[in-house]
Order: sequence, then structure tokens, then C-alpha cells
Amino acid sequence: MKKITNFFIIYCFTTSLIFAQHTSKKISTAAINVGILKKEFIIPNLNTISHKIWVYLPPNYTETSKKYPVIYMHDAQNLFNNTTSYIGEWEVDETLNNLFEKTGKGFIVVAVENGGNERINEYTPWRNKKYGGGKGVIYIDFIVNTLKPYVDAHYRTKKQAKYTSLIGSSLGGLISYYGGLKYPKTFGKIGALSTSFWFSNKVIDFTKKYGTTSKIKLYLYVGGKEGDSMDSDTKNMKNLLIATGFPSKNITVSINLQGKHNETAWKNEFLKVVSWLYNK
Repeated sequence: MKKITNFFIIYCFTTSLIFAQHTSKKISTAAINVGILKKEFIIPNLNTISHKIWVYLPPNYTETSKKYPVIYMHDAQNLFNNTTSYIGEWEVDETLNNLFEKTGKGFIVVAVENGGNERINEYTPWRNKKYGGGKGVIYIDFIVNTLKPYVDAHYRTKKQAKYTSLIGSSLGGLISYYGGLKYPKTFGKIGALSTSFWFSNKVIDFTKKYGTTSKIKLYLYVGGKEGDSMDSDTKNMKNLLIATGFPSKNITVSINLQGKHNETAWKNEFLKVVSWLYNK
């Protein structure tokens, strides 16, 4: 796999910065059914950062006793609120509210804020000689063993893997891909957008090992204007998965020829991801 261009490295670092300097000029765009847990989480052996957790609840959550599928996501700062986003939000709340209005189908979204300058460490399962990282295993284990049990205990969730998804972009796409293949009994559906497969060639052996028996649904997305080898890496990973025995009907690759490596592209793709993963 070719090395990524400087643009993507810059993106990885700049999106990890604390966004307080932007808040004075932006007005909150988060919907009223989005909140931040009072409880924060310090993840042992990862870093000493207290991670905030954002939670989106379906519009009718308080009016019913229904249980809901749960979507776990990363980079919470960029998903719901223009105030905290770096270069625009995904509009996850508006998108799912609109979907609910049209179909009556609701979801819970649980999103972990990245750790600022520790983002690369958190979202990469393996080290890169130049850029470091490699603590993503700890981060995913936290979601599986600590965060999900907490969410299941405090919210009306459908706990089974077939109702639970993990979605992210860039390095967040890489850690979502890793988490899905490593823990298919926890995450049955994965959305990996603009995935940074370039970060480590170890992803190849990992895919060969865990793709063989995995029965998850996997949505891969890439933009045509993302730079060196992003589209070919994504297509090659799909082919490798199928070669290992991964069911071809459980994987799709979406390509937007005009798509760039940014929140606008991922915002525009998000509804397609959810719709395909959950057959909506």
C-alpha cells in the first residue's frame, strides 16, 4: 500500500485538536435529543484523558418502552454540533430524526469524543514507524467491555450483535473495521468510511485471520478525490475479505468520484450507510 499524502496526515492531526477556540463564533446545532453523559470515562492504559460520551436518542424515546438498535461512533465532536466540530458536522442527529419521521424507525447513537492529540493512538491497532499510534486495541476493548455494558444497563437497547453497529471515518474507519472483525459477537454491522488502510500493512494479516469466519455486514466507502491509493486500498480489502471466505453478500463498496476526505462527504454518505446496514 502506498503512503498517504500529507493532506491526510494533516487531517489526522488537526481533527484531533481541542476545538474550544471555535466555540465563540458558532451556534450550537445539536438537536434537543442529543446530550452528553454526566459520567466521563478515563480508559486505563490508554491515556489519562477523561472522555466525554455523546448520546443521541430517538425522538420518541421517552414516550415508549421500546428497545432500539445502537450505533457506536468515534470523533463525537464532529457528529452532532457545529460548535464543537473542526470543519463541519456530520448532522447525524438531523439525519436520523428525518429518517424517524419518514419511517418510524429509531436508533440510539453512542459517540466517544476523541482524545485530542491522542487521537492517532486511540484509533490505530498497530504502530506506524513514522506516525506512532498503536493503542487502538485498548480503545476497542473499552467500548466492548466497559462502554457497551454501561449503555445496555442505562438505556433500552437491543443488545445483540445484529442490532449493534460501529461506524467511523479515516482512522475512525480503521478502528471500526478492526473492531468489527475482532469482535463479531459484539458488532454485527460496520461502517468504515475513507478507511486509513495505509496506516499499517498488518491489516492484511489481520484480515486474513479474522475475515475467514466473520459474518458481519460491512459497508466500505471511499471518495474519488481522497488522494494516493485510497480507492484501490478499499477495493483490495474487499477482494481480500472475499478471498478469505467473507460472504460477498455481506459487503458493499460505495464510491463517490467527487468525494473528498472531510465531514461533508461523510455526512452525505451517513444515511446510505445506516440504510444498507439495517435494511432501511
